[in-house]
Amino acid sequence: MNILSSLYYNYRRFAKAFWIFAAIAGPGLIVMIADNDAGGITTYAVTGSKFGYSFIWIELLLLPVAYVCQEMTVRLGAITKRGHAEAIFDAFGPFWGWFSLLDLTLTDILTIVTEFIGMTAALSIFGIPTWITVIISIITIMAVTVTGRYWTFEKIVLVFCLLNLIYLPAAFMVNPDVSAIFNQGIIPHWPSGDTNLFFFFIMANIGTTIAPWMIFYQQSAVVDKNLKEKDIKWERLDTLLGSVWTILIGIALIIITGTLLPGSPVESAAEVALQIMPINQYIGAIIAIGLFDAGFLGAVCISLASSWALGEVFGWSHSLNSKVGQAPWFYLFRFAVLCVAGIIVLIPGAPLILITLFVQVIAVTLLPAALTFLLLLLNQEEEVGKYKNTLFQNIVASVIIIAIIILSTLYGISALFPQWFGG
Repeated sequence: MNILSSLYYNYRRFAKAFWIFAAIAGPGLIVMIADNDAGGITTYAVTGSKFGYSFIWIELLLLPVAYVCQEMTVRLGAITKRGHAEAIFDAFGPFWGWFSLLDLTLTDILTIVTEFIGMTAALSIFGIPTWITVIISIITIMAVTVTGRYWTFEKIVLVFCLLNLIYLPAAFMVNPDVSAIFNQGIIPHWPSGDTNLFFFFIMANIGTTIAPWMIFYQQSAVVDKNLKEKDIKWERLDTLLGSVWTILIGIALIIITGTLLPGSPVESAAEVALQIMPINQYIGAIIAIGLFDAGFLGAVCISLASSWALGEVFGWSHSLNSKVGQAPWFYLFRFAVLCVAGIIVLIPGAPLILITLFVQVIAVTLLPAALTFLLLLLNQEEEVGKYKNTLFQNIVASVIIIAIIILSTLYGISALFPQWFGG
């Protein structure tokens, strides 16, 4: 009887914890899964085709990097009740506030362009014209966020997040060589070949794992969802699960293209889907469907990050709990950003593939500034109290920032002087 009582008690505890987590989860999962956007899917797919399994160990190293960066936004948002843009303006003044806001706006618009590139390329495989995809996507993205309730928006977006898992079974369907994955992918080693290209793809993979918009998005989402200090431990778990999810998807895509298209000169995820279809039409279709879903999620979240940030700075009503009539500038700016990005994709002859890969590199080049602001804010005890960064957290965050600066510098040097790196 005591055993049954104990089991029942543990079940009740687990059930209670699960439902609490289910109520709080969302910002971390969404921001990390949306980070596997169209540009990210292309980056992973092309990485696998060019380097085989060699980047898997790098993806694994990026898991704690993603978590550490985003966990700081959780504490800052829950304690200060302010979005990241507002926090920077209040703490560092207008100059640095505008610097960070312009940084965010520039990278966001460019990144949203890549989302439309991915969505239009994916649906063109099924014969849908580009202009139709752009129009339908903008209407659908706006419809998802004009419900007037943050919770409704979040549940709709989480459904699209589940579709992102479509790549995991595809990685098993290609029957990869497990020993090769371990020896060539998990055991760290430096791939042979063009060192400059290797640096480029390291930068691109970092840029698609952690980007400035993610910091702004998650902190604003935590505030808009009205999460409190007591919710921080659950939101940390939410962020950790999202970090694991995003890295697994990246590794799955590397395995797919590294197995089916090793050495193939592909330049986009849509091209990967087309080349794989004669080999396995189901996997090709999976990549195309997943690419559209990734672009859709990215456009939803990145456009929100910019709209939240501008609303915080200009004092507009900027909550998803507000209807269009209550927050007209918030929704209008978001609509304008989506239209600009969509129009760029429709320009004949625009270098869309080049934009897709270089956006990731631009994002990681601007990332140290965003992370530095975040680190400084988490060291203001008067703002965050006991949730101030510990010495260990400061060391880890500083190492990440320094590593990104070093890598971006090395990439720049290797681009200017390729002969120094054997290129």
